[in-house]
Formats: sequence, structure tokens, C-alpha cells
Amino acid sequence: MTEDQFNPSKRPVDQSLHIATDQLKIGSTLANRYFIEGVLGVGGMGAVYKARDLHFPNVVKQVAVKEMIIQTRDPVVRASIIRNFEREANLLATLDHPAIPRIFDYFTAHDRSYLVLELINGKTLEALIEENIPIPQVIQWAIEICDVLSYLHNHQPEPIIFRDMKPSNVMINQYGRVMLIDFGIAKPFRADQKGTMVGTEGYSPPEQYRGQASHLADIYSLGATLHHFLTKRDPRLEAPFSFGERPIRQINPAVPPELEAVILKALQYDPMDRFQSAKDMKMALEAILSKRAPTYSPHQSAKTALQKIQPLWVFNCEDEIRGAAAYKDGWLFFGSYDRSLYALHGNKGELIWRYQTDGPIVSRPIIEDGNVIVGSADHRLHVVNQLSGKIFWSYYTEGPIYSSPVLSGGHIFIGSDDTHIHAINLTSGNAAWKFDSGAPVRTTPFIYEDNLFFGNEYGDFLCLDFRGILRWRFRAKRAITGSAIVVNGTVYFGSLDGMVYALDAKSGWQVWRFRLGKPTISTPCVSGNDLFIGCTDGNIYCIDMRSGKEQWRFTTEHQVTGSAVAYEGKVYFGSVDQHLYCIDSQNGSLIWKFQTAGPITGTPLIDKDRVYIGSTDGKMYALPASP
Repeated sequence: MTEDQFNPSKRPVDQSLHIATDQLKIGSTLANRYFIEGVLGVGGMGAVYKARDLHFPNVVKQVAVKEMIIQTRDPVVRASIIRNFEREANLLATLDHPAIPRIFDYFTAHDRSYLVLELINGKTLEALIEENIPIPQVIQWAIEICDVLSYLHNHQPEPIIFRDMKPSNVMINQYGRVMLIDFGIAKPFRADQKGTMVGTEGYSPPEQYRGQASHLADIYSLGATLHHFLTKRDPRLEAPFSFGERPIRQINPAVPPELEAVILKALQYDPMDRFQSAKDMKMALEAILSKRAPTYSPHQSAKTALQKIQPLWVFNCEDEIRGAAAYKDGWLFFGSYDRSLYALHGNKGELIWRYQTDGPIVSRPIIEDGNVIVGSADHRLHVVNQLSGKIFWSYYTEGPIYSSPVLSGGHIFIGSDDTHIHAINLTSGNAAWKFDSGAPVRTTPFIYEDNLFFGNEYGDFLCLDFRGILRWRFRAKRAITGSAIVVNGTVYFGSLDGMVYALDAKSGWQVWRFRLGKPTISTPCVSGNDLFIGCTDGNIYCIDMRSGKEQWRFTTEHQVTGSAVAYEGKVYFGSVDQHLYCIDSQNGSLIWKFQTAGPITGTPLIDKDRVYIGSTDGKMYALPASP
């Protein structure tokens, strides 16, 4: 890229786009990058367009392009307008929350400024007011709004006040999740600084009219928004601060008294009489929802299974099983912390042979040319005869191996704590090459179109070609311990920074990222357009692969550190709460769960009608996939 491409004032705009007060032409290209597909809305200062980002040729990445047309000839006013627009861009660039649209680009050209944002498909609360929305759903949306307001109010280095909470600035996306839109008048809060009266009449609290708004102003405005939504009485058409004259339950008796009390507390004239934080208001709303949970939750609770399940067989090891198993020709292979590689009859659970190493085995075996290949914490890659359990050859690294091997083109690829990815000739056991990534590699390399994709414990995600030459590198904020998958030219992986990333496999450019509740060390799995990944917050998330938006989540009683498997409309995964879960992949409802005597950290293996899973209780279980 040239320096000019990083300079907003030098961004090219196609000459076919008329710089005037008319809209951009549908089918034209803005800044040689954004193909204009339609108009989302029109305002007095410009329009918002739906566009496609042409920098991602292998995926359809749609964005929203917010336009501001500068019509004034007054240089002072012009500079002020541009400065305010730039402030919104800079403010959005510092924010990272699932309910806040991500900013991708900003530039000014001629008499127009453009802000390129994440495209949100859905309806505003204003558009939903006349629909019959269940009260529990309204409470859930209010909880999500409190969550994002709490994020803004606790933003560092300076808290941020939204200042314009109202139904038209809250969008419900296609997955039913809240998104805040239009940060045009949001600003960092300084207690000693007064500002001009901004906001929307009817929704703004008394102190905001005096230019003295704090974070408590957003709480008032949320109360006004909820009052409007539940009563269908627009506060802009009423006397200011007169909500007490329109009791919610007199207008809408379906509203529970507890919810009315929460909203009235948020609407108190004196800021000190309101909830003193968005977190406090969120807790009050959650308390209401928990009492109504049986009628609200669209998914089954993880505490109550719908179907009973009994193991087909159980095999005892001498120590924990933390890794995943492999299946071949009716034989089951897996490693254990008792420093052994086991081969069992898959149907009977009977021992065929046991191969001893000098270290625990977490690596998942692979089977090729009559050999079982597995890594060990004893620093070695072991190649063992499938029939006899005798060593064929071994390969030494300089550190423990927790990565699992993959095979392609007659070579085995595996990571090691010695910071290297090793490429080993399958026949001779000699190194073809090794690449120093700079940190321990505990992920399993993923092979796609003659490239290897893997992460390391420093937070680097790398793409190498089959010669061991680096193609690109991406930096996450914390370690990448879970492995990646590549689907249709996009690579997906999670990180201890609490993010799930989607990158273009050819360039390493970020397509989207999704914030989890806590760090993840799980490897994602895919079914259709859905991506499933476990998290240490106790949830397994279903994310739309195209948009990076959450579709649902299922909550267990502890961390989900293992990886999930999707099979025939179901998702199977283990939890540190000692259970293996089977849930519906479409909606996250519980089908069955099975309890072991220890945390489950490995990945289930499914072969036809059976699920194989190891537990830290030292046992390997064979379960029916469907009771």
C-alpha cells in the first residue's frame, strides 16, 4: 500500500460519484473499495448506504457507509462539522463491545465525509413499538442496553456518555441482540466540564438541559425509552419530565410491578435518586427476569436433561485423559496422562495394546499407512505400528509436544513448546524443515491450499507455505492455544484475549471478530453457516460465520475448555462441570447430558452412532449418539 492510502485527505473517489447534495449512485464504487448497493436511510446532512467491501474478494463483506455532506461555505462552520464527524470516528475506533458497531474506515473527500461501519441488519426499537413484543424479551433487551452502557461509562482512559438514548438509536439485529447506533453526540465525560444542551427532548433528563449530564443521564434516558416502548406514549409529545403522570401499569397492565418500579427509579428527577450505575440497573432487571425464567428462556436449562443416556462401555486408565481420541478400522486410539497410548476395540472397549512413552500424552493421534502417530510431553513424536503397538520411529524436538500432528504430501506437521513448527518426512522420520514462531506452539496446524495455519502462546497467528516460508502474521492480544479451521477461504480461531477472529486466508486481513465473555482455548467447529466454540465463561457460542454475530449460547455450570463437534444437527461438547452435552445445533436446546466423575477437557469423537469421550476421571466412555 502507498502512503496516500493511509491519508484520508488523499483517498480517491471515482469521478462518476457526483459531489453535490444528491445521493451516491447505486452501482458506483467509493474510494476504489466500497461498491454502493443501496440506500439505508436519508437525513438532512447526508445518507447511509449499504455497500460491499471489495478488499475481500472471497467473501461477501457488507458494510454501512455513513455520509455527511458539507454544504456550508463558512470555513469556521465547515471546520466544526468536519471536526465533529472526525470525533465520532475516533470515538468509535476506541470502542470494542458486541453491542457497538465496529468502525472499519474513515475519510473525507471534497464536500463529503464518510464513516464505514459494520452493517447491522434488523429493526430499531422505534420500529418495534407497535409490535406485540413479550415483556420478558423487553427486559432482556434492557439488560443488554445496561451492559453496553456500563461498558461506555467505565471506558478507559475516559468514561463515555451516550447522551442520546432513545428508541430510534437502539437496533435489534437479525439475531435478536441489541446494537447501539449513532454515536454522533456521545462524548468523554469530565466532571468539571459543562457542555451545551444536546440530546432529544422528552428522553433527556433535567440536568442534560443545563449542560451538566453525567452517566446518570443515560440511565434516565433508558428509563424514558422503556416507558415509551411499554406504553406506546411518545415523551416528545408530552410535557417534559411528566412520566409520573402516566403510570406504566395503568396504560399497560401486562407490565409487572417490579419492572414498573425499576423504570420509575431510573426516571427520578434528582440524579442521586436513580440507579447509580448501569450495572445496578442491570442487576435489578436480571432479578425480575430470573423470577420469570421458566416462561422466558427459549432454550432448555443445562440443569435438566430431556433424555437419559447410559454408556455402552467404560475403559479405565491409570491417570487423566485430557486429549481426544482417533478411530480407524474399528479400533480406538487415545493418549493419557499415565504416559500411555492405548488401542481399544471400538465396539467392546477391550484393550488391544498399550504403548508407553516418557511423558503425558495430550496430543490427538492420527493413523496413516498402518501407523499411529502421536506427540508426547517427553519431547518426541512417536510413530507406532497400528497392529502391534511397537515403535517404528520417533522424532525429537527441544520441548514438550501438546500439539496434534497433521499429515499432507508425505510429511507430518506438528508444533512444539520449543517454539517451532516441524515438518517431518513420514517415511524416514527426518526433518524436512522447521520454523521458529517465537513462542510455544500448542495448536494443531490446519492445512488449506498448500498452506499451514497455526497460533502460538505469544498471540501470533501465522500462515506458512509448504516450504516453511512465512506468508503473513496476525497478532492477537493474548495467547492462541486453541487450533484454527479454514472454511471457504476464511480462517477462524479463538484466543485468550476473549475474541474469536475471522481472517482472510490469503492475506490475513480481519473479516470480523466476536467478543466472548472470557478467554477461550477451544477450537471452533462448523455446521452450515454456524460456528460453535466453547469459552471459559461456561458457555458454548453459536456464531454466524458470515457476519460474526451471535445466534445463541448454551450455558453449563463451569468452563468449556474442550472443543465441540457438530454432527447430524447436534453439537457435542464437554465441560469442566464433568458433563458431556448434546444440544440442538439450530437453537441450542438441550437434548441430553452425561455425567462423568471428572472435568472433561478433550474433544468428543463421533463415529456413526457412537460418541467417544475421555475424562480427567481416567476413563474413556463410549456413548450412544442418540438414546
